[in-house]
Amino acid sequence: MSKLSQKLYTPLSVATGVGGGLLAGQIFGQIWKRVGQNDPEPPDPKDLSYSTRSVLLVGALQGLIVGLVRASLQRAGARGYQALTKEPPPA
Repeated sequence: MSKLSQKLYTPLSVATGVGGGLLAGQIFGQIWKRVGQNDPEPPDPKDLSYSTRSVLLVGALQGLIVGLVRASLQRAGARGYQALTKEPPPA
């Protein structure tokens, strides 16, 4: 792999990470609007008025969404990089 190819992949990877975080936040926000039971914001883990069960379920849902979006975008970025450079992305 050429040094130029490695230098091109780094900004792509950073942009994918930032974009993925923003996208995951938007997706979670839309899902929370539908399942949040009239709460505008998800429960804060430090707010003891919420049950531990509900805080953990919301955290698990948010983690699932972030993980799926991140893996999807990283995979798409790797495939796009390989399509452009005819080389696999650096590990």
